[in-house]
Amino acid sequence: MNSPLLDRAALARRLTPCRAAGQRLVFTNGCFDLLHAGHVRLLAAARAFGDFLVVGVNSDASVRRLKGPERPVLGLEERAELLAALRAVDLVAAFEEDTPLELIRCVRPHVIVKGGDWSPDQVVGREVVEAAGGRVEIVPLAAGLSTTALLRRIRGA
Repeated sequence: MNSPLLDRAALARRLTPCRAAGQRLVFTNGCFDLLHAGHVRLLAAARAFGDFLVVGVNSDASVRRLKGPERPVLGLEERAELLAALRAVDLVAAFEEDTPLELIRCVRPHVIVKGGDWSPDQVVGREVVEAAGGRVEIVPLAAGLSTTALLRRIRGA
């Protein structure tokens, strides 16, 4: 299978016709390591804020820096394939950095969406998006659904 991941140049090319058509671009990001129903709900909610959803996914090295040496459980290509298969997701792009700021600058979304474990003032890229007239949306978390909880259940089995 061909990788669903787009580099930044390809991403910018794919977004040009969306912008020309006046579509509202939405962006969210995360590790998405062990995709679960909470992720799916967040992505569906994010897509509802616009016409086209771009998902930024942390590279394996970025996940390790954030989550520790035993993560990710699934490699970048596998996580990207799972994300790209979801109805709500239009494009997937990886980022190596600890934050998605440079990817957000490339996408120039109208809306950034994050889960309820973030407050709007903590959202990376907020200033960039708001300066261009966009906004940040926070989606409530699905109770009890997290990768950490899922890993605890697996390890306890």
